[in-house]
Amino acid sequence: MRTAQKMFLTFILSSACILVYQYQLSRARFISQDLDRADGDIEVQNLNIVKRLLSSNGGENSTTTTTTTTVTTPTIKLVNYTKNNKNNTIAQLKQQYLVDSNTATNTKLNNDNGNRCTCDQKDATNSERHLPPLYVITPTYHRPQWLAELTRLGYTLKHVPNLVWLVVEDAPKPSEIVTKLLKKFNIPFEHMAAQMPEKYRKLKVKPRGVSNRLRALDWIRANATDGVLYFADDDNTYDVDIFTEMRFTKKVSMWPVGLVGKYGVSSPIVKNGTIIGFYDGWVGGRKFPVDMAGFAVNVKFFLSRKNATMPYKAGFEEDGFLKSLNPISLHDIELLASNCTEILTWHTQTRKYGNATPVDMKKYSNTNLVKLNEFVI
Repeated sequence: MRTAQKMFLTFILSSACILVYQYQLSRARFISQDLDRADGDIEVQNLNIVKRLLSSNGGENSTTTTTTTTVTTPTIKLVNYTKNNKNNTIAQLKQQYLVDSNTATNTKLNNDNGNRCTCDQKDATNSERHLPPLYVITPTYHRPQWLAELTRLGYTLKHVPNLVWLVVEDAPKPSEIVTKLLKKFNIPFEHMAAQMPEKYRKLKVKPRGVSNRLRALDWIRANATDGVLYFADDDNTYDVDIFTEMRFTKKVSMWPVGLVGKYGVSSPIVKNGTIIGFYDGWVGGRKFPVDMAGFAVNVKFFLSRKNATMPYKAGFEEDGFLKSLNPISLHDIELLASNCTEILTWHTQTRKYGNATPVDMKKYSNTNLVKLNEFVI
């Protein structure tokens, strides 16, 4: 009997210990959750405080992109921008909320006898829509590798937020096949045409792309008030990081371009963080011996230079354009690509391809080759 009583008491005590242990565990878990919730509330409150403080410097405007109206693109005041600072919440808040509503850009996307697409870019985040706009100018012309190069560039630019692509053909009017291609990328674009004047077509070395770029610059004068412009030829290769860096150009920014000339690179020469000259395989008496892919210009700065233009002189287009922005000195140039120690653009150039033999329409009249012939030049 005593043995049974001892076993019963042992069972009662064991059960009581287990209940106490479970109670303590559950109590600790609830306390931990409360603390986590409190910490989260404090963090949110702190972030909201920072958000309100930062927002007090400028209200947040919404960006609306439609096919008919004005596109408002506020300018960001960049504070402590660092390329790889993904974990710095305060830096992200500064980038997102330091929006100066007083200098909002009203960009009217007029048709202007061209073709355009002002896409919604639904995948863009709110902060991306508030980035200073980029106006990427691409001259192009009819040739066998034409569509291939525009396709490659288009899928690069597709990764760049808040961008307007100004594609200008050396032709009497924009080609339907190019317009159709541009619409595939879901990038806001203007498709225009500007033929090279006849007198320059007779030259042995033709100043290609000048009429196209001048047409795009006229469009910027008529439609933009802020942001950054950049000449992106369709035969180059671009690291998307360069678009992130150039976006905050104040006057003129520069960086190295690979696969240029006998030196294999064209770049500003930088010593102790200061530009002291230029490294290029052909200087040719130029004040700014740089490649077209190696500089960007602030739109406000460009608009302040009423005589800014580009000469119809092969080899001197970049130099002539930069000199037309005078007054400008080496001290005004902002150095990108880690103080010009990285190559983020390459003058790759697609191999020249001769004109293809046309499809025999009689022989292949009812086949897929009829449609493919549109793409073969």
